[in-house]
Amino acid sequence: MITHIQGKLVEKNLTDVVLDCNGVGYLLNISLHTYSQIPDQEHLKLHTHLQVKEDSHTLFGFSSLAEREIFRLLISVSGIGSSTARTMLSSLTPQQVKEGIAHEDVALIQSIKGIGAKTAQRVILDLKDKILKVYDIDELSTNKNNTNKDEALSALEVLGFAKKQSERVIDKIISNQPEANVETIIKEALKNL
Repeated sequence: MITHIQGKLVEKNLTDVVLDCNGVGYLLNISLHTYSQIPDQEHLKLHTHLQVKEDSHTLFGFSSLAEREIFRLLISVSGIGSSTARTMLSSLTPQQVKEGIAHEDVALIQSIKGIGAKTAQRVILDLKDKILKVYDIDELSTNKNNTNKDEALSALEVLGFAKKQSERVIDKIISNQPEANVETIIKEALKNL
């Protein structure tokens, strides 16, 4: 198994890169997230996943080990192939995918092109326990924060604030103050909106 490739960056496209490693050019398929992380410098190291099929050997490159791990978890789900997993990591950051699964956010997973409601539910069902265990996310805090977030969000919507903007502000507050109650979240959000 090829775990990483380090070499000279020869070509950089939105969907793939070519790395020259001692005179051999390797084509690595990448996500938009990895594309945005790749610096425009000559030498580059990408973590890889080699997919072997009857008719092809395909290399996928990732800017971080975390992204590669999420990719491997996604392709372990029935109905999610490598191209769908790459689309997911192009639409959302690995962190957003991880949190979407941990918080059972079907709408977020379903917002990705090519993912329907059943596939989104299957991804969450198959991977939630693994994500919570591997990334040590405390299930109680995710559920509690989610409830507080939902209550604060609906209160701000009633007050006439736009949902998207309110959600961004609330997410920032919760990340800074994980133990904040609904009242505190709403008060802080009103200061920032």
